[in-house]
Amino acid sequence: MSDVAGATVDRGTALKVLASFAAAGVLLYFFGTVVGWGEILSTLRDADLRWLVVACLSSTFCLVIWAKSWDVILAVVDVDIPLPSLVSTYFAGTFADYVTPFGKAGGGPFIAYILSTDGRVSYQESLAGVVIADLLNMLPFFTFAGFGFTVLFVRGSVPPRAEPLVGGLALLAFGIPVLVYLGWRHRGVVERLVVGLARPVASRTKYVDVDSLSNRVDEFYDRVDRIAARPKALVVTLVYSYLGWLFFAAPLFLAGQTLGVSIDPLLVLFIVPASTLAGVAPTPGGLGGVEAAIVGLLVVLTPVNTATAAAVALVYRVASYWYVLGIGGVAALYEIYTH
Repeated sequence: MSDVAGATVDRGTALKVLASFAAAGVLLYFFGTVVGWGEILSTLRDADLRWLVVACLSSTFCLVIWAKSWDVILAVVDVDIPLPSLVSTYFAGTFADYVTPFGKAGGGPFIAYILSTDGRVSYQESLAGVVIADLLNMLPFFTFAGFGFTVLFVRGSVPPRAEPLVGGLALLAFGIPVLVYLGWRHRGVVERLVVGLARPVASRTKYVDVDSLSNRVDEFYDRVDRIAARPKALVVTLVYSYLGWLFFAAPLFLAGQTLGVSIDPLLVLFIVPASTLAGVAPTPGGLGGVEAAIVGLLVVLTPVNTATAAAVALVYRVASYWYVLGIGGVAALYEIYTH
């Protein structure tokens, strides 16, 4: 096993991941029990697996396109990596995200470390590029969520009982980008907040240095400014981000087709990002939370019954989560043992 493997995979981390998957398994079991496993399985028996294959391909195209958006941003900070290699690295980072509780906590640092191991770029430079690319990839997420909410509102197709849910999700869709923008514009506040949160920890351990942390925050923002000064690269990245997001959302529509259910593409624009917000649940990839959110949204926004909605949610997650987890795991092993 390489040094990277030792740095990224240890017994404690593995046990935590296994424990979180076990908790997710319990949640999924109760999820199916509440809905009714018999009805869900009955619906799944009529699945047309050809559509599921297309959904898996859509997830693959999404990751490849988003890897290309990383390629554009990393080039700005002079990180020159062949696209096939970067695609493998991106798949590995996605695997790290998907096995990490609370969603996107694991992939960025993991990939930044991988990119910095060959000495061509510092960890801070690679992390800045990765974070900026990820933030740009999230912009379509919020754009389409807001667009979908607007369409639902104009159509008047939101049932009264669903208004609090839809309204809360819409508030997050509009509010989080605002918070990110404010964090960029008011970096002094962010630095004081980070240092303030780290100070109690630093007083109890020698591994956290407040002054060093403050310098790291300054260096990170310097690299963000360097990237922001290249508007053409940002525009190209956004084009890839929006295109990739369409392939990211498509598996929900295709999951419906797998089971003979037609889901309005405009609803998909809202349901996918809204349900993805449940990915911050303390389980790997939001397991249990995402499925429950999709079922709730489908039931209140479409004519399908609960069992059918649950079957659609499970098929969607096979294509968008379990399939990606498999190919991402292979890529992660490759990255760990070859660097």
